[in-house]
Amino acid sequence: MSTITQIDAYQKEEFTSTLRNGKIVTNDVYTQGTGSKVVILIQELPGIGQETLALADRFVHEGYTVVLPHLFGKIGKTATRINALKVLFCMRRQFKNLAKNESSPIVDFLSDLCTATKEKHQVQGVAVIGMCITGNFAISLMANEAVLAGFASQPSLPYKKDGLHMSPEEVTTVKNRLDAIGPMHCARFKGDTTCPASRFDLYKKTFNSDRERIILHELPGDGHAILTLDFVDEDGHATKEALNDVITYFDSQLSPN
Repeated sequence: MSTITQIDAYQKEEFTSTLRNGKIVTNDVYTQGTGSKVVILIQELPGIGQETLALADRFVHEGYTVVLPHLFGKIGKTATRINALKVLFCMRRQFKNLAKNESSPIVDFLSDLCTATKEKHQVQGVAVIGMCITGNFAISLMANEAVLAGFASQPSLPYKKDGLHMSPEEVTTVKNRLDAIGPMHCARFKGDTTCPASRFDLYKKTFNSDRERIILHELPGDGHAILTLDFVDEDGHATKEALNDVITYFDSQLSPN
C-alpha cells in the first residue's frame, strides 16, 4: 500500500462513557469510510501508528466503515516499550493489566461505543478487532448484542500468563452469546512469548470444552503483531491469509440475512 490515509482525513468526534468504577471517560473516535459493514478497530499499543492506519485502509478498501477509538498514547506513532509501560501505569485504573479474573474497565467504554456505533450507522451489528494489549477485549465485547463478529489478535493480557482477564460471569455471557451467533476467531504466532501457547490452551479449556466457540489460529514464526507491525502484504503469506480469513468471516457475519 503506497499511500496511507492519515488521521487528519478521518471524521473526528468525542464519545463519553461511564465505567464500572464510576469514572467518566471521554475519548476521541475517528471514522473513515462509508461502507455498509462497520468494524471497530482497537489500537494495540499506546499511540495509533502508521501500521494501524494501514490496516484501517485495507478494511475501507473492502467496503467497510472503520471506527477507530483513540484510547491512549499519541496519534501518528506507537510508543516504545518503555513509554508504553509508563502510559499504561498512568492508566492503570482503566487497564488492569495484571487482573486474572476481571476485564479492564475500559471495556465498558468500548462496549458502549459498539452499541452507539450500531445505532448511529443503522446496521444489524458491528465487528471488533482487538490486538495485543487490547486483544482479549474483543472476546469480552462478544457479550454485547451489538457485536456480531470478533477477532482477538495476539491477546496479551493479563501479563501474568495464567488468567483470562475476564470474570466468570463475563465468560458465561460470552459463551452463551457465541452459542447464539457462532464462533469468533483468535490468532497468534507459534513463537510468540507475549501471547504464549498456554493462553490458547486456557481458551480451549474455558470456551471450547464442549464445542468450538473460539476458532484458534497459530501462524508460523516468531512474530507478534499479525495485522500491523509483522503484516506482510504478499499473496500466500500467513499474515495476508489471516487478514483475508478475518474479512471473509466478518463479511459473513455482517451481511444481511
